Amino acid sequence: MREVHVEPFLIARHPLTVAQARHWLPEYEDAFTESDSGTARFEDDLDDLLGALPFRLPSEAEWEYAARAGTTTLTFRGDGKPDEDQVLDDFADDERTAAAENAFGLAAMGSANEICADVWIPHFTDAPADARPREGDGPRAVRGGAADLYPWQGCDEWLLLLSATRYESHDFTAVRPAASLPTD
Repeated sequence: MREVHVEPFLIARHPLTVAQARHWLPEYEDAFTESDSGTARFEDDLDDLLGALPFRLPSEAEWEYAARAGTTTLTFRGDGKPDEDQVLDDFADDERTAAAENAFGLAAMGSANEICADVWIPHFTDAPADARPREGDGPRAVRGGAADLYPWQGCDEWLLLLSATRYESHDFTAVRPAASLPTD
């Protein structure tokens, strides 16, 4: 475990939906959902979206802080391994995913694979202690993604619900906008 100081920030309650993505990218098409209210997944158009948004991506430290919602447990629901019924209750459809809030009122944390501002670097070697994103060239770090693998195959896909689980971005990803609080 390592301690990181996270300054106050704002983060969206949900990842961007298809309808919200089309607000910023009118030509946006999503092959992963049929619903405008479903979580938008970005591939080749991620850089275009980030250039159009008046917001930023959260750092890995900010994302984990938001996902943990003040807890120190494996998931925001506790230390127990979630069973299939719990996952179905939280992520079986867009409506349930939207209602699966943590203690901060953030929905769907851990369900979609969400991209962070940090460049992917294995481990936390030389990671800043103040929640700034690690910069550099290469793919970005991703958090979450458990519901993207449903139905689970009896493997350990549930581990993607853990707020500390991180991996390198390869494919489509969701975006949860963040913003720094104005300083006066």
